[in-house]
Amino acid sequence: MKLKDVNKSIQFRMFLTLCATTIIGIFVIMVINSLVLESFYKYTKIKSAKEVINRIDEYYENSVQYNIDSQLREIEIKENFQILILSEDGSVIYMGNKDIVNFVNRNIKLYGRSFSKENNIEIWSDGEKLQSNNVFLKATLNNGYILYIKIPVVPIKESVRISNRVLFIISGMMIIISAIASSIISRRFTQPIIKLNNITKKMTQLDFSEKYRIVDADDEINTLGKNINQLSDKLETTIELLRENNDQLEKDIEEKSKIDEMRKQFISDVSHELKTPISLIEGYSEGLIENVNTDEESRKFYAEVIMDEAQKMDNIVRELLELMKIEYQEMPFNDTKFNLTELIKEEIKRQTVILKDKNIKVEFNEKQYQVYADYKYIERIINNYFTNAIKHCQEVNKEKKILIRIEKRNNKVRLYVYNTGEKIPEDKINKIWKRFYKEDTSRNRAEGGTGIGLAVVKAIMNNYDNEYGVKNYDNGVEFYCDINCEAIKNKSE
Repeated sequence: MKLKDVNKSIQFRMFLTLCATTIIGIFVIMVINSLVLESFYKYTKIKSAKEVINRIDEYYENSVQYNIDSQLREIEIKENFQILILSEDGSVIYMGNKDIVNFVNRNIKLYGRSFSKENNIEIWSDGEKLQSNNVFLKATLNNGYILYIKIPVVPIKESVRISNRVLFIISGMMIIISAIASSIISRRFTQPIIKLNNITKKMTQLDFSEKYRIVDADDEINTLGKNINQLSDKLETTIELLRENNDQLEKDIEEKSKIDEMRKQFISDVSHELKTPISLIEGYSEGLIENVNTDEESRKFYAEVIMDEAQKMDNIVRELLELMKIEYQEMPFNDTKFNLTELIKEEIKRQTVILKDKNIKVEFNEKQYQVYADYKYIERIINNYFTNAIKHCQEVNKEKKILIRIEKRNNKVRLYVYNTGEKIPEDKINKIWKRFYKEDTSRNRAEGGTGIGLAVVKAIMNNYDNEYGVKNYDNGVEFYCDINCEAIKNKSE
């Protein structure tokens, strides 16, 4: 913590406050001790001397009962007085100390005027009122004797000086003790506040993991800690709810965006792909209407072209809709366990006539493999790969050949479909997976497909998060894809 921050901290200010309070308190005691103690001492002693005067009157009134000299000496010892009693003619009746006679006579001459007089008692000192070393009382007893009482002030002055020194030493010790105590006390009071400050600082950063530890003490800080804990819980719940709502809103917006994108893409693709069949249908329809060909055979040909193009349009729309639903995961995938080998054999059997017509030889090891996937979509992949191999199979080394094999890879199997023929240009390998892409633009419409087959394969593989691809060889091209052997958890879980 920086020095500037330390100076601003509650703990430091509390420490300074407690130390300053201790110092001021000791200073006030020393001032009071210096100014008040001597006056209070004089006041107390004068009051005691007045009581002594009354007692001495009582002694002389009952002189038979009391040993007056003994009583007077006891008073002097007990009260630290010096007593002088003179008769009316000035002779000494009692003298506790020889010096008191000369002391009284000298001070009466120097300070003959008393500064206080109450009834028959006069009070004066041997100097100025505040600088005197002794205070004197003069009183006339009931029997006519003159009583002098000397009260020494020097001892109390010395006591004040000594006590101030002691207080000064004690003040130093108290400052050290109070510094230690204030540090401990301030830390005890400020630690919970610092803890609460750290908690609230984390709350501003939306971190509600830390809570204030509630203790048994029923004080304001503990109550504040409880309130902050409750506030933290409520904020955490509210923010979590807001996050969930925000996530759901983002999903809804993303879903809407996907739907809009799918709609735009669908319109764009359909409008592009349907231009040719629509143009053909429009042209042949106009020919029929205008009777371009009057013979029955020509009109039948025109009608067949129109039907064929309409059928192609229907296929394009159907396949495009299916592709978009797979891409945007709107088509359900009903995964089951089935025999992949048997499915491939059925596909080969369906294409037997075409294979014979094109003189294509198919090799398949027929090793049995069970897979876990949607039967319909895996059948679609096999059909696309196989028909694509048939279309592009060319004679190499005096033979046309398609090689199908299955290879186990951990918990998946990889399907390979190889055909002899020309390589796919490297700059077109990534393009063949796009919808409506046709590598061979010179193919006639009778043999050409819709250009959606490989895009469907890509969409299905992406749904399963499996690998797929194509590889060129010296004498041909090989397509491959992975298929799960076992059920796997949903990617969103």
